[in-house]
Amino acid sequence: MTAEPDPKGLIREAYRIEGITEAECRSIFFDWALALPEGAAPRAAIEALLARHADAPEDHPMTRVLREGLAESATPRRRGGARRRARD
Repeated sequence: MTAEPDPKGLIREAYRIEGITEAECRSIFFDWALALPEGAAPRAAIEALLARHADAPEDHPMTRVLREGLAESATPRRRGGARRRARD
């Protein structure tokens, strides 16, 4: 059995808030992501959330944010490190 992808109901509530903005959805998504248990698979959780809320309007800001999160989890990028530092 897989873990509940939204145990605090943050994403569910975002879909219920009328007039919610994309910026507010990004903040909620960030809070949700920080609450994921260690070792959780964010991609699988996002996919489950998108499936759960598939009946939401296609242009809902939370749907857009979840899709962006899904795209980001598919293409991890290295940030920082010796190659990114300025050389003397």
